Amino acid sequence: MSSTYNILMYSHDTYGLGHIRRTMAIARNLSDPDVNILILTGSPIAGRFPIPLGVDFVRIPGMIKQSNTVYVPHSIKVNPQKALEIRQEIITATAKSFDPDLFIVDKVPVGLKGEVLPVLQWFKTSRPETKVVLGLRDILDDSASTRAEWNDKNYFNVLDSLYSEIWIYGQENFYNPIVEYGLPPSISNKCVFTGYIPRQTPERKITLKQLLNGNGNGNGDTDTCKLIVVTAGGGGDGYHMLDTYLSMVEENPNLPFKTYMVSGPFVPQDLQDSLARRAKKAGVIFATFHKRLEKIMAAADLVVSMGGYNTICEILSLKKPSLIIPRESPRLEQLIRARVLQSAHLADYIKWDCLTTDSLRDKVISMLEDSSQYKQSINAFSMTGLDVIRSRLSVFKGDSIHA
Repeated sequence: MSSTYNILMYSHDTYGLGHIRRTMAIARNLSDPDVNILILTGSPIAGRFPIPLGVDFVRIPGMIKQSNTVYVPHSIKVNPQKALEIRQEIITATAKSFDPDLFIVDKVPVGLKGEVLPVLQWFKTSRPETKVVLGLRDILDDSASTRAEWNDKNYFNVLDSLYSEIWIYGQENFYNPIVEYGLPPSISNKCVFTGYIPRQTPERKITLKQLLNGNGNGNGDTDTCKLIVVTAGGGGDGYHMLDTYLSMVEENPNLPFKTYMVSGPFVPQDLQDSLARRAKKAGVIFATFHKRLEKIMAAADLVVSMGGYNTICEILSLKKPSLIIPRESPRLEQLIRARVLQSAHLADYIKWDCLTTDSLRDKVISMLEDSSQYKQSINAFSMTGLDVIRSRLSVFKGDSIHA
């Protein structure tokens, strides 16, 4: 019998940075001398993140989501079906060779276009002692859309027959997927609310002077001037927010703060170039990607984002006030999360179709002038996700030893 406990994690990563960032945060927390973790990922930038000892990844061909149902290869020049076949073969071969004690699937119960289903069925028939867990972010989409999708794709039967547990990375009193998505008792009894997943915080805080290196928009001494960090996550759907923010700065050259903007690596190249030129002219520090974004956020007085799950976890871990500009297509997830966080005084938001340079300027200045109500709630907010996940791992390892 192996002296190590093997964990296989699957994250299809067809859009943005969220899946791989969440997966890496969990893997980093679960790594131990007696634990091996292997991550199956389609993320084209997985190698840019620091990987702890005992953790490695298998890169499957990346796919890009063109709509909620259409996916095409990110790089290789084959038809989509062939790319999916290659992915499924790699996933299946890796699972059988690695032979994990625990398999954690991120968000999609059967994987992209069902590519994980053969592995799930193999575990049930050939490795019934393997624990199989689905990890879900706090909010997937609105209730009606999620119920329809899960019924159409037979997810309820898959969860009932092929999964050991379902970890919900959120708080039951904030948003309850069991109720919202109509999970029957056979599935809800497998659910564990972990709470939100905290992120590593920098041991040393970078100073604003170091960060901006004497540059930035606005006037004033860098030791007293406030900083706004703007991030669009992966950036593939964040241009409207980034464009409006830069327009606000361009229209108001004497704003009483400085800005560090991280657009995300998936903004189309022509738009990326345009944003970079405008940012430089306006005195905004600009980057497409930063592998230690938490270091940048740690220097901020306010973070402006689209409110994706992982970005919110990073912001709350750093105890920063934030303004969310949630997109509403193709899913309502970010808008629902923004409303939940606003009601808990953990953040504020501006609706996507209400975003203008004036509304943005007024809101960020107001929040910079007085963020006391947010700070009080943020400081009292407990993020228990990793503690609960580690406790479940301890139970699973105990079961493995006594099996």
